[in-house]
Amino acid sequence: MGSWNGVLMMGLLTASACSQLLAQEAPRFAVTEGDYVAHDFQFKSGEKLAELRLHYRTLGKPEHDASGRVTNAVLILHGTGGSGAQFLQPQFANELFGTGQLLDTNRYFIILPDGIGHGKSSKPSDGMRAHFAQYDYDDMVAAHHLLVKEGLHVDHLRLIFGTSMGCMHSFVWGETFPDFMDALMPMACLPVQIAGRNRAWRKMTMDAIREDADWQGGEYKEEPKEAMRTAQYLLTIAGSAPILMQKNLPTREAADKYVEEMEKRSTTLDANDLLYQVNASRNYDPSPQLENITVPVMWINSSDDFINPPELGIAEKEVKRLKSGTFILLQNAETHGHGTHTWAVFWKQYLQQLLEKTAR
Repeated sequence: MGSWNGVLMMGLLTASACSQLLAQEAPRFAVTEGDYVAHDFQFKSGEKLAELRLHYRTLGKPEHDASGRVTNAVLILHGTGGSGAQFLQPQFANELFGTGQLLDTNRYFIILPDGIGHGKSSKPSDGMRAHFAQYDYDDMVAAHHLLVKEGLHVDHLRLIFGTSMGCMHSFVWGETFPDFMDALMPMACLPVQIAGRNRAWRKMTMDAIREDADWQGGEYKEEPKEAMRTAQYLLTIAGSAPILMQKNLPTREAADKYVEEMEKRSTTLDANDLLYQVNASRNYDPSPQLENITVPVMWINSSDDFINPPELGIAEKEVKRLKSGTFILLQNAETHGHGTHTWAVFWKQYLQQLLEKTAR
């Protein structure tokens, strides 16, 4: 998960608060958008796509050392259902990208891509629907590697920062391309097979879509309404932050109104896109090769994360297998559940530590 929680939490703000946040967003940073087209892209399933479009946004400019190697590129990876645009929200960008801040765009070349099946990159709803290739996380990482190296001509990354699904992609990057980056900062995930409650709510979401008669095997003329409403309910619970919701919805009437408004928001989702996005996690499991990650890792979860509950104790066990890994569990009554990964105020001091540790 990624932007789902950001959208849900934005929904808990008052209209005036939302407008104040969004008003801070656009004027501050010069953003360049573009598309890289990977020709005859081969998916792990054996399927091919003649043209795979990978959309991206960049801020700042690349710098090179004497040998021509890029020294200041930072790749920031979004979560399930999200896009690179989510990192332009003020709670992230205004804390990190400004002059003198940790990822000052006068110093760093920031890359914000949309993953396969997301944002403005190639996805089922572009026209192929359920005939789109059954991509997985390995495919998404391989595609972003192509975008970075061939499309943007960046041969090395100063940092990979990933949230939720992007967090999981960070671990895959570290194992697949261990020398391509100086450091990893995965936020809000676990580097193990998705099982237990995390798999259960995902399967419930996929089953709700596939078993809705109106889905018609992905060839629907209108979105399967009941399936998408069920999916929205599950996404809301999975992305929820209990203390924040109790604070913002203190009465029965407020909670009921929120649910009613949430039902309206479900109409913005596409069933095929959502099904593919959730299903892409089906074979994720970097745990057998964690020792192959050689760069420093600053890994952060939050204590109120429904998707990665701390009581599982998985992170504390797995971090010991990293050659240079630090695990931080944020425990703060003001955090935003799973979506804390996009609120930099809660964790930017750890980003500073990582950048200082890996400075050259």
